[in-house]
Amino acid sequence: FSLNLAADCNAVLKALQPIFQEQGMTETVHNWEDHGYLVTYIKKNGSFANLRIHPHGLVLVDLQSYNDDMKGREEVDQLLNKVEERMKELIHGNIKRVKRLPAILRGGVIDRYWPTADGRLVEYDIDEVVYDEDSPFQNIKILHSKQFGNILILSGDVNLAESDLAYTQAIMGSGKEDYTGKEVLILGGGDGGILYEIVKLKPKMVTMVEISFNKWRIIHINLTSNIDQMVIDGCRKHMRKTCGDVLDNLKGECYQVLIEDCIPVLKRYAKEGRMFDYVINDLTAVPISTSPEEDSTWEFLRLILDLSMKVLKQDGKYFTQGNCINLTDALTLYEEQLSRLYCPVEFSKETVCVPSYMELY
Repeated sequence: FSLNLAADCNAVLKALQPIFQEQGMTETVHNWEDHGYLVTYIKKNGSFANLRIHPHGLVLVDLQSYNDDMKGREEVDQLLNKVEERMKELIHGNIKRVKRLPAILRGGVIDRYWPTADGRLVEYDIDEVVYDEDSPFQNIKILHSKQFGNILILSGDVNLAESDLAYTQAIMGSGKEDYTGKEVLILGGGDGGILYEIVKLKPKMVTMVEISFNKWRIIHINLTSNIDQMVIDGCRKHMRKTCGDVLDNLKGECYQVLIEDCIPVLKRYAKEGRMFDYVINDLTAVPISTSPEEDSTWEFLRLILDLSMKVLKQDGKYFTQGNCINLTDALTLYEEQLSRLYCPVEFSKETVCVPSYMELY
């Protein structure tokens, strides 16, 4: 409750006390003089409530209980309804705002809470754990969402859902490119979505190099040995709406999948003089930390960029994801890297809504 006037802490406490007492809850009051009250109410079944009354006009009620059935939820709603009615009676027309948040479910079998790139917490409508395995390098989850289908999550980072064709189309050039008869190199892309869509467009050859981590912290580990077949295995079985059948075999009529670290592969291709019409980097999002200990991250990013430019034809194009549009500093830092490459480049950018990310990228 946000009030239009200062709160009479003692009056609020006395008005709400009977509601909790009716529930058989024992009361403990903490009084900080000029800083209001903190009151805890504890029930024999382990449920408890915190009532925080701030003198400046903010009243907070938090309830926590170990109860996931409908009856328990109804009891909580009834208690909160009584609190709201009593507050309106007490404060009359001086309540500026009442905000009731939905319950946060902790410790459940299914984890429905995942952060966005800019640090906001999103609750997904996850109803099933489809796949959950730890490879030697990362945790791989595929969870089912009623809205988005199966979602690939690597070490807590939402990567791609079956609903996210918009992401794949954008990182391929949003339908503006002609891949017919072209040589294409995909870095990462273990979900198979980009490979599946490009193969439909009749390229000459697509080479996909699947690196293990989708986290920039790989730079601090022995990068050359961290290849994760388990990402491909999980997606081949559980993300078929995204990858189709292209991951069933690592070689097809116009594509090959290399389970190798992309850095030595890029160096080898550069030495051999092998060139591509398109390089698509689907390794990771741009790191958001700019602290000194993360300097090597940007060096690694420039290394990937420089090596990619060395295998890209003069009129070729390089596509990659950036980050969510709220991370303006990270996006600016990324663009600065483009001016530090060994060769001059021109670039453009596009904003796309990726459904399962619940943010613009």
